[in-house]
Amino acid sequence: MRKRLADEIGRLDKEAPRKVALVYPSPYGAAMSSLGYQRIYRAIMETPGMSCERVVLDDDAETELAKQTRPQSYESGRELADFPVLAVSVAYELEIAGLVALLEAAGIPPRRKDRDGRYPFVLAGGPLTFSNPLPLAGIVDAICIGEAEEISIQALDTIFAESTHAARLDALAKIPHMFVPSHHGEMLPLVAKVPEEMLPAWAPIRTPHAVLSNMFLLETERGCSRRCTYCVMRRSTNGGMRLVSMEKILATIPADARRVGLVGAAVSDHPKIVQIVNTLADQGREVGLSSLRPDRISTEFAGALKRAGYKTLTTAMDGPSERMREMLERKAKVKHLIRCAELAREHKMDRLKLYLMIGLPGENDADMDECAAFTTELSRIIPVSLGIAPFCAKRNTPLDGQPYAGVAVVTDRLDRLRRGLKGRADVRSTSAKWAWVEYVLAQGGEAEGLLVIDAVHAGGRFADYKRAFAKAKPRRSLAIAAV
Repeated sequence: MRKRLADEIGRLDKEAPRKVALVYPSPYGAAMSSLGYQRIYRAIMETPGMSCERVVLDDDAETELAKQTRPQSYESGRELADFPVLAVSVAYELEIAGLVALLEAAGIPPRRKDRDGRYPFVLAGGPLTFSNPLPLAGIVDAICIGEAEEISIQALDTIFAESTHAARLDALAKIPHMFVPSHHGEMLPLVAKVPEEMLPAWAPIRTPHAVLSNMFLLETERGCSRRCTYCVMRRSTNGGMRLVSMEKILATIPADARRVGLVGAAVSDHPKIVQIVNTLADQGREVGLSSLRPDRISTEFAGALKRAGYKTLTTAMDGPSERMREMLERKAKVKHLIRCAELAREHKMDRLKLYLMIGLPGENDADMDECAAFTTELSRIIPVSLGIAPFCAKRNTPLDGQPYAGVAVVTDRLDRLRRGLKGRADVRSTSAKWAWVEYVLAQGGEAEGLLVIDAVHAGGRFADYKRAFAKAKPRRSLAIAAV
């Protein structure tokens, strides 16, 4: 921890009477690569009379939760249980287990109903709230739904202003976009949306120990104008895309930042993205983009990326076949992906990396065979890597409620694809088993979230989740049977 603190650039050191533990239920490297987490860090530190200290999951606990030691803050070493308020940023479903591990290691009961005013107040927010925060409802006391720059500070002010746990809950329940499970049941409020003048979000801390090493992170836009049927951040979420001007983007970047990460759901859809990347390359900076759409890649764009340090052109195939991509309402066509391969070769990049999902509704072996044949064609142009994730239906999307294909089905299709591409492309996939756990939580509610506690107590292995979720009510039987 001392080494990491010494290597940070941009940390905001501040003492204040109202102290918050800013918790990230994944290790330090992921926390410092989260623009949302760092944005709330900055919001708290800029609030008069309030400050925060960071608490994250131990590195070893990411793969074995039992190894989580008694959590302490990075800034002062203060124990998690000694803070009056814990503000937790949760990115996705599997991080709920990390939150449980942190609470238990700190001696804080992980079940909301087991806590009262003797324990810290647990406030949650983060990307998970855009889809389905209900699995958190039995664990945390209140949840900021949606864009939290404003409402998180309002919520914290309210928590510190009230003297009892019950009064805090009553007051928070009256704030728009706040979800208080003890008061609201399963009735979720509308997703919060900040004024455009608060954009862009940017991360104050840079560190070589982040997953995105020494990178200054800022957003070029918020939201998306596309209609992809699987995506929570589609055009119907918070009014679609809100652009940040090129001038504001460039003016926000510190002069000493040698690596810049442009973040957003649709960075490559920014109308001036090529000019932005070229300007940063002219300044001698390396640039990374969080989302590159194949239909947006042009000769000029690929050239700008190469100048900005790109060695691999990474974009999304999304579905394994043209038929599946049409079902997902993706604009990526065969011609776009071929052109990406040609442009990567033309600009002397090392390879083309494509992300896609398998286990989609209506998918079959023929789609895998089409993917293998097409990827083989691309590999004749440039070396290709496939990054594969099993499809998990999310709430608040058109594909909400679609079943998980099943661990065996996903595994068989991966094996079929690997056989078809042996020696011609690198194929890597996230776990079919853990994708099922993610799916159960994504489609679940408070009961499924509480079953995570049982799974963590048992050791946090896949078999522990399988046994725990077998206790779920029949309304989730489809999800459970998918294994």
